[in-house]
Amino acid sequence: ATAGMFSSCLIIDSKYNPRSSVFRIQYFRTSVAFRDEVITVKTPAFAESVTEGDVRWEKAVGDAVSEDEVVCEIETDKTSVQVPSPAAGVIEELLVPDGGKVEGGTPLFKLKKGATEAPKSEAPAAASPPPSAAPTPPPPPPSAVGPIPTTMPPVPPVPAHAMDTKPVSAIKPTAAQTAPSAQAEGGAKSARTESRVKMNRMRLRIAQRLKEAQNTCAMLTTFNEVDMSNITEMRKVYKDAFLKKHNIKLGFMSAFVKAAAYALTDQPAVNAVIDDTTKEIVYRDYVDISVAVATPKGLVVPVIRNVEGMNFTDIEKAINLLGEKARKNELAVEDMDGGTFTISNGGVFGSLFGTPIINPPQSAILGMHGIFDRPVAVGGKVEIRPMMYVALTYDHRLIDGREAVTFLRKIKSVVEDPRVLLLDM
Repeated sequence: ATAGMFSSCLIIDSKYNPRSSVFRIQYFRTSVAFRDEVITVKTPAFAESVTEGDVRWEKAVGDAVSEDEVVCEIETDKTSVQVPSPAAGVIEELLVPDGGKVEGGTPLFKLKKGATEAPKSEAPAAASPPPSAAPTPPPPPPSAVGPIPTTMPPVPPVPAHAMDTKPVSAIKPTAAQTAPSAQAEGGAKSARTESRVKMNRMRLRIAQRLKEAQNTCAMLTTFNEVDMSNITEMRKVYKDAFLKKHNIKLGFMSAFVKAAAYALTDQPAVNAVIDDTTKEIVYRDYVDISVAVATPKGLVVPVIRNVEGMNFTDIEKAINLLGEKARKNELAVEDMDGGTFTISNGGVFGSLFGTPIINPPQSAILGMHGIFDRPVAVGGKVEIRPMMYVALTYDHRLIDGREAVTFLRKIKSVVEDPRVLLLDM
């Protein structure tokens, strides 16, 4: 039998002899379920490329939690892992300090299952006296000056000879008098304060990877501009029907992702990578595009896989799914592993022009920017068109200028006229 608490129960038999005053009594014992069992919750296993993370607590000791409610988040180099409560209960003890490092299997906290309130021993320590319960200050000592009058005596008039004949504007205060007021005004206008915030693990990893890219790659950037008239008109005409049929909005990102997949197939060197350990060039016959997404914790790059076989609808659905997971902080490490090429869209923040940095170990990155009306020459005439600057930063150790420029011109031709995809031009 399972060891535990036992309770005795008594049953009085209602069938008794009326002539007798003796009742038939039966005792039996039942085992009580482990409702107040205390369990230790451990750190979940990480992906192969992640070894440790930092803990950020969402709950404190004594907090009641429901089943599957998030107790803490473990921030790793690539993403955050949420740790839910396995059952309803009360947090009894935190085994790792806030910001502490943990590995897979490290004990995190103790949970008292089934409890709905904090332990009694913690209540007095956590309680604080209400403001109304503050002790009454002792009465002031008796004074020998008698009661204080409720009315003030009249102020005697100032003699005329004591008045200063200078006008008010001519009376200047001394430096000692002006200093306090000047300091008060200056302090109210601008407080010269500083604050220090520890860099989280994801931000540290991003900084490290960006510096590694600068130190490793021979980065060079080439530019072009795209006339967005046709793609804007296509979106305007079909966006409502697209939303009605697929329950998702039609954006510009799918056009650039599909154009990039088309151009990467045409220029395989841009989709390749240098293996520095073996001094070999690795060519890929598949296209996995990383899409840079800004989150409050830093830049993440979830991957859309096998884009070469996807259409606009498939791409929009994949982008929407990854965006939702990023906003809810539900991206897993598997969502960001791999990737053969990256697209960064600074245009959503209003960027006009910029040079993106390669996302290692990839060899190139496409930078999109904002769409602005500009005068351009069309058929020998000046017209106002919605234009976008695009930039391709590439590793010049692997990709030559001819290949980079040709790749960017492919992007331009497909976005400006999507019929190029149908004709395989």
